[in-house]
Amino acid sequence: MRPKWAIDDTRWFTLGAGFRGSGVWVENRDTGDFRDHFSIDNARVFLNGQIHKYLKFESYTECIFCNNTHPGDNPKMSYNILAAIGKVEINRYINIWGGRMQIPTERGELSGPFHQATHDAFKTPFFPQDFSTKFGSGGAGRYGHDDGGTFWGSIEPGFIKGTLGYAGGVYRGLQSSTPMHMGPNQGNSVSWAGRLTYNFLNPEKNPGYYTRSTYFGKAGDILALAVGASYQKDGAGSFANRSDFLGLVGDALFEKVLPKNMGVFTVNGEYKQFYANYSPSAFADPDCFCIFDGKSWTVTGLYLIPVTVGIGQFQPYGRFTSIQPDHSSKREEIEAGVNYIIDDFKMRIAAYYQHGDLRTKGSNYAPDVVGDKVDVFKLSFQLMM
Repeated sequence: MRPKWAIDDTRWFTLGAGFRGSGVWVENRDTGDFRDHFSIDNARVFLNGQIHKYLKFESYTECIFCNNTHPGDNPKMSYNILAAIGKVEINRYINIWGGRMQIPTERGELSGPFHQATHDAFKTPFFPQDFSTKFGSGGAGRYGHDDGGTFWGSIEPGFIKGTLGYAGGVYRGLQSSTPMHMGPNQGNSVSWAGRLTYNFLNPEKNPGYYTRSTYFGKAGDILALAVGASYQKDGAGSFANRSDFLGLVGDALFEKVLPKNMGVFTVNGEYKQFYANYSPSAFADPDCFCIFDGKSWTVTGLYLIPVTVGIGQFQPYGRFTSIQPDHSSKREEIEAGVNYIIDDFKMRIAAYYQHGDLRTKGSNYAPDVVGDKVDVFKLSFQLMM
């Protein structure tokens, strides 16, 4: 529970904080040695409140680029307001959020960094709002957030047992129409995004349209299938080699509480198809918003062992990711590890191994990009209030 200060039943606010960090050991293929460093993955302060029965607000900060722990790294870290949301929440059927918020496309983004099933969760190519590192001219958002408005709610259609959740809206998206910046979007076109989720078993009970990638069995059996999309005219490429951007995603969460207290089995799956048909020659343009063009998928399986060992429970898992750009080299990664769950998302530790070329090739989708397959070991922890 976060500390809560209440004026009366309809006016209150809460304050919270979250921190995620990792020790990282990366193989150097030339020497066979491992370079080690510490990464501050996330450091946030959360403020939530209500000023009227139907009016709420939410804001939180983030340490931008805070995983730079070496003297020569650039850009340097800075602490900024990542989200600032005004909320009109009427009932379960129709609600409106406005401000700077997460864009409703995929479960991975809407779970945020703190409600993922694994610590190092963001593997498939980012949507524009996460591919970018700035708001405003020359950028398309930051860490999955952008400025705009979102309508969201849920209904029970009746013809199929379950609950249908929806979220969608209009956002600033990639902006490049200024005298100082040449980029593909010279017409000030906006970005549209939306997501539909069907829960066939128990409903997911989260604030707003946010999600989680596991519930550790505390929500019962979950089967959630979802589709999401994002579109922006002239949302990719460069001034000389531009194209529209269309991103499609389908994801699934299945969580089964095994009978006779035999533990909890969880599977997360995701498939993405991005259409950004700019010419490969755009990679030579300094103003290129060279977002991913192609398909990708990832799947994760986890098993929460029901026995308490010390102060927590072990949760071994495995994951495979494949990224297949249309004009660049294919990249893959396997991951195996174990989570030590002390208090759900509030306190946990993870140790895991990764092998592949996702790290060496990164988010560079140029035709000539190369990178070795390397071994990576990580020890991570998360604290949240």
